Amino acid sequence: MTHRIFPLDPTSYRPHPTHTGDRVWAESNCYVDLWTELLHGAGFEPLAAMAFTIGVDLEGDQWTFFKYPLADLYTLYGVEVIELNIWKSVIDNVEEQLRLGRPSVVEADAWFLPDTRGTTYRTEHVKTAIGVQMLDRQAGRMGYFHNAGYYELTGEDFTGTFRLAGPHTGPEFLLPYIEVVKLGAGPPARGSDLIAASLGLLGEHLRKAPRSNPFARFAERFREDLEWLAGATLPQFHQYAFAGLRQCGASFEFAGLYLRWLEAQGASGLTHSADAFLQLADSAKALQFKTARFVNTRKPFDPGDTLAGMARAWDSGMNGLVR
Repeated sequence: MTHRIFPLDPTSYRPHPTHTGDRVWAESNCYVDLWTELLHGAGFEPLAAMAFTIGVDLEGDQWTFFKYPLADLYTLYGVEVIELNIWKSVIDNVEEQLRLGRPSVVEADAWFLPDTRGTTYRTEHVKTAIGVQMLDRQAGRMGYFHNAGYYELTGEDFTGTFRLAGPHTGPEFLLPYIEVVKLGAGPPARGSDLIAASLGLLGEHLRKAPRSNPFARFAERFREDLEWLAGATLPQFHQYAFAGLRQCGASFEFAGLYLRWLEAQGASGLTHSADAFLQLADSAKALQFKTARFVNTRKPFDPGDTLAGMARAWDSGMNGLVR
């Protein structure tokens, strides 16, 4: 029996516009990207919930691993998210929730996810979040949101994802963690109410945003990072870039797109801040390319102008918003 929440077909599925077209950062992190597609698949506008992206901060040796706040999902879409107690097998628990009309956000092993072919599929055991919305246990098929799209897997990938081939207790196998998405737990905001609620969340996240310029602090930290990167391998650089430049760059690209969306809905005075944040996203990508070249060639470069421009763009964007 097939349990399905949304009538989606991976061959005809169209990702949300933030995952198509001329994006600077095609992907941000697995949690934000899958939730963007899950909300899109459910018929909601995920950009309405992007106010939290302006709060990204430098967290010492990395930038905030940003996620949709669960309280915001309830406020805007009436979606409640709870942790699932895995007291049976993973597939039993997920199937039970699908029967109730609830997708499950599962921490899975990318080794078994064919959409990661060319990166981690069958090459590396890496934890990643997927949103399961379709399951046919008898046919061994699963439909899931991951990164920037919607996919299906079958066969050995299905068996491996749900650990059906036997006890998997070695260090190469990842412990499951599951969140259940309770659609319709509250009334979703629509039309002008959605815009008003989103603007209210923007005010809340502005009040919690960093009080000092994180990019000015990053300029000081990056000098230290370059000393470490001078001896780093390319795989180490990729881990560094994901934790740093990708998180800050992608978050502020979302922030810029969010502000542009608000203006398209009738809000005013946000263009300047949107442009500044999108400039930040461009600069972060340029700095990542320059840093990758440095790691690959060991040829020094001066990041000063780029970092100073990023700090100015953050000030300009934040000052354009009323705190």
